[in-house]
Amino acid sequence: MGGHTVFSFFLLFLFLSYAAARDRCVHQSKAAYSSSSGLSVGACGYGSMALAFDGGYTAAGSSTLHRGGVGCGACFQIRCKNTRVCRAEGVSVILTDLNGSNHTDFVLGDPAFAAMARNGKEQELKKLGILDVEYKRIPCEYKNRNLSVRVEESSRSPRHLAIKFLYQGGQTDMVAVDVAQVGTPNWRFMRRDYGPVWSISRAPVGPLQLRMVVTGGYGGRWVWAQKAVLPAEWTTGSVYDLGVQITDIAQESCRVEEWK
Repeated sequence: MGGHTVFSFFLLFLFLSYAAARDRCVHQSKAAYSSSSGLSVGACGYGSMALAFDGGYTAAGSSTLHRGGVGCGACFQIRCKNTRVCRAEGVSVILTDLNGSNHTDFVLGDPAFAAMARNGKEQELKKLGILDVEYKRIPCEYKNRNLSVRVEESSRSPRHLAIKFLYQGGQTDMVAVDVAQVGTPNWRFMRRDYGPVWSISRAPVGPLQLRMVVTGGYGGRWVWAQKAVLPAEWTTGSVYDLGVQITDIAQESCRVEEWK
């Protein structure tokens, strides 16, 4: 990669490390219920794979949380403040969609919304529709999964390559992705199409390796896949394991509050 490109990535890294910082502090908001199955398909494009994330507990987030797709895959702990019908611990969800409403920060799918209820109070909770909640971002945990990529159907071998990142752990945002032929220093940057999907129209030929910049609050780092991630004959629909796990935790930008 040339010096100008490296410098550009450095500026991008610094800017997004600060601009995209999201803390672990407790925030007050509202959450709504949706019986639609669309939250798994959603604006983030995970499709049915989202049902394997966090036990299928999915949510749509406001534009502030979705952040043009950067927030796709982020995990949150949400707790209903109506103690008569809700459990104290709340529920953890993964962001898979954009909530277009200005009235709530979250719209929860059926399983996640019901999981907040006390025993026998599920239907009563759903009838309320919109709840006062408090929430905080939490690290995503995929203990038995490495960071992986799925080759999207829009890819056209060998040159046009689109990949979707899966199982991004920790409390991180992915802000840059490079690809190179294994054994060469000729890195090429990929662009974010939407959410977790990145693409390149002039992909290198041959087995490919990846490197990514992830931020965790006020800081960030390169994550390198230390092996060939995609074979020379990669195929659409296939999922490839990067062999790394991300566990970074965001630094705080405000006073840490415990659940009361």
